[in-house]
Amino acid sequence: MAVAIVLTAVFVLLPVLHSRGQESGASPGGPGVAKARPAADNCKDPEASVRPSGGSGPEIEKIKDRGRLVVGVDQNSYRWGYRDPNKPGGDLEGFDIDLVHEIAEKILGDPDKVQFRAIPTNQRIPAIQSGDVDMVVRTMTINCERIEDVDFSTAYFETGQQVLAPKNSEITGYDDSLSGKKLCLAAGSTAQAALKKESYGADLSTTVPNQLDCLVRLQLGEVDAIVTDGALGAGQAAQDPTIELKGEPFTEEFYGVAMKKGATKLVARVNQVLVDYRKNGWKSSYDAWLAADLGKSSGPPAAKYR
Repeated sequence: MAVAIVLTAVFVLLPVLHSRGQESGASPGGPGVAKARPAADNCKDPEASVRPSGGSGPEIEKIKDRGRLVVGVDQNSYRWGYRDPNKPGGDLEGFDIDLVHEIAEKILGDPDKVQFRAIPTNQRIPAIQSGDVDMVVRTMTINCERIEDVDFSTAYFETGQQVLAPKNSEITGYDDSLSGKKLCLAAGSTAQAALKKESYGADLSTTVPNQLDCLVRLQLGEVDAIVTDGALGAGQAAQDPTIELKGEPFTEEFYGVAMKKGATKLVARVNQVLVDYRKNGWKSSYDAWLAADLGKSSGPPAAKYR
């Protein structure tokens, strides 16, 4: 328990990361939290992306001229994007980080030509829109609201929102047992949007920039439960054996790589990377990082194209 609290303190205070010894640039950010616009009326399948292509384009040539891929990531999500303080060098690692290195390998011919920028949940879209990053690979759910602001690759992971609470809690899941309970949510997350539609009488006043901050608040007794992606919640439960996921997922969500609106050639190139990665790489990464907490997987979600 104490370890998780210490890790959070380190992660939140470090705004910029280094990629395997490579200097990262200016601090991440953007002008502020992106305001979600109403989803298009005809948005029925937000996971459908442009068809894959191995061709080039202005966004790809810019990356090649720079000599490195600039990617917004998380640095405090255990198993997904984090630094293990017990390992020399403290390089970023995790399921999302493996995918970033794969994209760099395919575009630049070197998996280490990456500049990581740590971005809070609510700064993912502004960082893309401002051009601070080429893309965000940070457990980011594809949905109708977000595709108004950024373009996504095809889905590379499926999950759903779940409740995370102490094992001895009377909370049983996303149901009436949340009534009067104080929940912790990451600002700008799909959990926050879902709870605004139906909260079951829970207190939603506690929001934090990063998901792991919720774990600390739960450990300190400041909140009764967390609502987050089940995939992230499983990682938090692995850090603290006194908590567990409660009930079943109450949404169906898919993670995608987010890029600037209109960066079609880059999106198509990333989709081509994912075509190959689903066949060779995805399973080994899943087994290395997620299988211990999530169990055996049937594989990545099938790609959808428009």
